[in-house]
Amino acid sequence: MYFKTRILQDYYMSCLLAIETATTVCSVALSYNNDILFNKESFEGPSHAALLGVYVEEALNVVASEGLKPDAVAVSSGPGSYTGLRIGVSVAKGLCFGYGIPLISVPTLEILASKVIAEKKMPSQTLYCSMLDARRMEVYAAIYDENLHPVRDTMAEIVTADTYVAFLKENRVCFFGNGAAKCKEVIVSEQAIFLDDIHPLAIDMIPLSRNYFDKKQFEDVAYFEPNYLKDFIATIPKNKVLGNL
Repeated sequence: MYFKTRILQDYYMSCLLAIETATTVCSVALSYNNDILFNKESFEGPSHAALLGVYVEEALNVVASEGLKPDAVAVSSGPGSYTGLRIGVSVAKGLCFGYGIPLISVPTLEILASKVIAEKKMPSQTLYCSMLDARRMEVYAAIYDENLHPVRDTMAEIVTADTYVAFLKENRVCFFGNGAAKCKEVIVSEQAIFLDDIHPLAIDMIPLSRNYFDKKQFEDVAYFEPNYLKDFIATIPKNKVLGNL
């Protein structure tokens, strides 16, 4: 009985379920202490409504056979896709209410930065700019130092040649996330480094979630809302507009 044995060995071990739906990628991960017990990801486009429930059920089955339950649910809190965030947070809240466990929120841009800092091993004094696409030339962005401390808070901004000049004058700046690709031709500097295919994933939430859990930094399950940054604006589908012409 793997899980029960580990619990007897260390009282402080915890089971954390992580949900990430802020972009078109859908992912769920489950950890027991520092061990990853379950991880599923889909890069096939926005399929959160169809896949998230399936992934969560599969993850819960991993621990249910041992008579256990998650000790907390962590959810990517935005910014990002309005619909994706709504789906992820709704499922996370439902699990927290159902199991009577706390909710942990992890900023999406922090998830991105933590992944790059841990895996890419950039030179000292590098700054890390997480970027998520917010349509046209606008992005959601935040800048972190090598210790994951915020250097500039998260904001929605239209990227121009001057947007990051002050940071690039003093430091090497690493740009990544699905908003970075469209900025390559605009941000021209020898100090700028662009990384491709960096996505916020549930498995990368686990170390951050563990830290929040140990510090008991929990959200109010009833009132928590994602950080959208911008109001949702509904548009009329093109086929309906053309049909009225």
